[in-house]
Formats: sequence, C-alpha cells, structure tokens
Amino acid sequence: MRIIVTRPAAQAQALVAALVAEGAQALALPLIDIEPVADLRPLQEAWRELPQLACVMFVSANAVHHFIAQCPPDMSWPPSVLAASTGPGTSAALRAAGIDAPTLVEPPGEEFDSEALWQQLRQLPWSARQVLIVRGDEGRDWLAAQWSAAGAQVRFVSAYRRVRPRLDAAARALLHDAQALPAEHLWAFSSSQALAHLAVLAPRADWSASRAVAPHPRIAQAARELGFGQVELGPLDAAALRERWSRG
Repeated sequence: MRIIVTRPAAQAQALVAALVAEGAQALALPLIDIEPVADLRPLQEAWRELPQLACVMFVSANAVHHFIAQCPPDMSWPPSVLAASTGPGTSAALRAAGIDAPTLVEPPGEEFDSEALWQQLRQLPWSARQVLIVRGDEGRDWLAAQWSAAGAQVRFVSAYRRVRPRLDAAARALLHDAQALPAEHLWAFSSSQALAHLAVLAPRADWSASRAVAPHPRIAQAARELGFGQVELGPLDAAALRERWSRG
C-alpha cells in the first residue's frame, strides 16, 4: 500500500521523506498550490503593529513562512506577543524562525485543531486585547469567534493564496493508479479544500472503495461527502501514518 500525501508541495515532500525514512511507501500528490498574495502591504503593516498585539495565531506553516518573510530588517519577534499554532508543522516553522516556548502556544496532546488550541488559550485574559490571525485567503472563523466572545479585538491578514494545482505527468499517473487500485492506496487529507480540488480534478471518479485518513471531523466529513468509502480520524504525522501503513 502507498500513502498519498496531499499537502502543498513543500510540506508534502517533507512528510513523504519522513515516511520513507520510517520504512513506509509514500508519494506526494499536492492538491493545493501556494501562491503569495498580490499586495504585501497588509503583512508589512502587521509587523509594524506587532508590539501592540497580545497574540498572533498562525493557521499553517505556510502562514508562518509568508509572514516571517515580511519581517523588517530592524525588527524581531517581541517576547511579549504570543504566537499560537494548531499543529506540529506550524510549530516547527515557528521554532525554525526562532519563536519557541514560552512565547509559542500549541495544543498539548495529539489533537491538532482550533478547538484543542483554544483549551490552552481560554484561561488567559483577553478583554480589550488585540489578536491577529494569519491565514490564507480563506479559513475557519471558529477561533476568532471564541476570542471575540472573550472580549478580544480580532482581525485577519492573508499571507498567501491557496489555489487548485496543475498536475504534472507523475501526479496524473498517481491519481489514475489511486482510482484504478483503491485498495493499494491510503489518502492523507489535511484540508477540506484539497478534497474540493480533487473533486474538480477527477470529476467522474468513484471513491467508494477508497480509504482516507483525516485529522479533523470536518475534513473527514468532506471526504465522506466526496464518496470515500472508508474514512478514519487520526493524526497525519509520520509515526501515525507509518503505523496505519504497516497494518495495511
């Protein structure tokens, strides 16, 4: 069985390499392409306002990379400003940028989503404090609603665009194999948008005999709605996927 990693290319290749190092068979089929936003001024303005913020929440490693890229030469991350992350990939990107505990706040267990992150943040005083959420050109508003209900002033800044990919020959061949031999492939979906793109890229596909794993119920439900016959909930780190692969 081969694991199909559908994350954007940079993150997909990193996970594939980790899986191969664990002895699993894995291939990348990125179902989301990442592009920079056309107007960088909101990101640059966010850096100038950073010292006045209480927390910056990053929705992904891509959000970290594109935000950090706009850091002015004379600035660094203020130690008084929390950096919040929902998952290990985002946390790793923050640590690579020099942002670590106690500034970094992340879920403590194996559930990597906004709900788990909020359990770490909800105990802090948020009334009249400013929060910035760095994301792509769209995203969930659930965490923003929790912050607003706690009295925080929340705003968003788009750091990148998520677009449907143009598949090369290798990706098209992998997509064909996954449809023809569903029992020999395990799809790993980390985004509902990836599933929406798959629906466009393979509009007549029958996924009823196909198997997928997703880290969040919302993404798992999107896979079921697309027609995947077997959808499991679970983390998408190399160790967890390697364990699923070994079970076949």
